[in-house]
Amino acid sequence: MHDVTFEWGERGVEALSPEADVLVVVDVLSFSTSVSVAVERGASVLPYRFDYPSAKTQAERDGLTLAVHRNDVSERHPYSLSPASLQRLPRGTKLLLPSPNGATCCIRALERGAKNVLVGSLRNARATARAAERMGKRIAVIAAGERWPDGSPRPTLEDLLGAGAILSYLRSDDKSPEAQSSLAAFANADGRLTEMLLSCTSGKELVDRGDARDAEIAAQLSQCGTTAVLRDGFIGGG
Repeated sequence: MHDVTFEWGERGVEALSPEADVLVVVDVLSFSTSVSVAVERGASVLPYRFDYPSAKTQAERDGLTLAVHRNDVSERHPYSLSPASLQRLPRGTKLLLPSPNGATCCIRALERGAKNVLVGSLRNARATARAAERMGKRIAVIAAGERWPDGSPRPTLEDLLGAGAILSYLRSDDKSPEAQSSLAAFANADGRLTEMLLSCTSGKELVDRGDARDAEIAAQLSQCGTTAVLRDGFIGGG
């Protein structure tokens, strides 16, 4: 195994968790960006599978603040998977955040016994890389990706770039060919991150919903110095 590796989705988590000292989950639009905003504000996040009825039940049972579906945001429930909705999240909030990809990868990492799990994004790329290096030598970066309508995995440009940003800050010279490919994609996007996030498939979906601000927040390269660390089921600032 190379010291630094890169793979996709749940299968990548399953393959690399047993051997890696550190697993970094990347889901730029929008789970890991939302997490970076939340922990930067002093909140903690419970990653939850994409099942809003059971998420609501658990949030009510455990006294957690539920991030609802984007379509269900209201005065009573102002928070969702939208990073923009979390910019006024009160310090100390315990947020239950359902997500079909990033949260699922985090949960799978715990189930597979991953030693250390970080949630990385473009926003906290430098901080994530430095924290990973402190935690261990063998670092696996996992791009969560998306899903096609039939449920099959869909690789995404935004997660390829987010992973590449984190990889660019890792100082190891022993990076796998897959990691080097992600690095090359990030280098090719230099100076154009906002443009590319707004125009990629996932970004266009946000723009069409009126959520372009989420992609703009996601493109804020290393403007967040707070590391997102998964401990005891919750993601908090490291």
